[in-house]
Amino acid sequence: MRHFFMHRFEEVTLALLRVVAGLMFMQHGAQKLFGWLKPPDAPPGTVELFSQMGVAGVLEFFGGLLIVLGLLTRPVAFVLSGLMAVAYFMAHAPNGLFPVLNKGELAVLYCFVFLYFSARGGGRYSVDHAVAGRNTAADGLRTARV
Repeated sequence: MRHFFMHRFEEVTLALLRVVAGLMFMQHGAQKLFGWLKPPDAPPGTVELFSQMGVAGVLEFFGGLLIVLGLLTRPVAFVLSGLMAVAYFMAHAPNGLFPVLNKGELAVLYCFVFLYFSARGGGRYSVDHAVAGRNTAADGLRTARV
């Protein structure tokens, strides 16, 4: 069976998607937590840390960082997917049925990208993979000694 030529770049493109999605997501958290990267017409300041927006900012910034690193990818991505589903239904869905009309496309896209990462994992170029490789090698040594 012949593969499409991009097949050989599967792990690299997965890593690129993970890193870019994580970095983009971190920007939303940086706006909320630190007041960085805000548009000129946005009100100054940050959100209250122990508020719904503060918790979202923590998850966006630090969850995005973990996604970039590929550390705890599956559980973090699952939580972030849920965060984006909740954000969509709370902030966007009340404004109309279709994401393109209620400005919820980004929330939907993040939701499903993170859902994919929760099922697929971080891939070969992630901290998760490096840690799993080390654990597998250590398990092999333990079994060889027995």
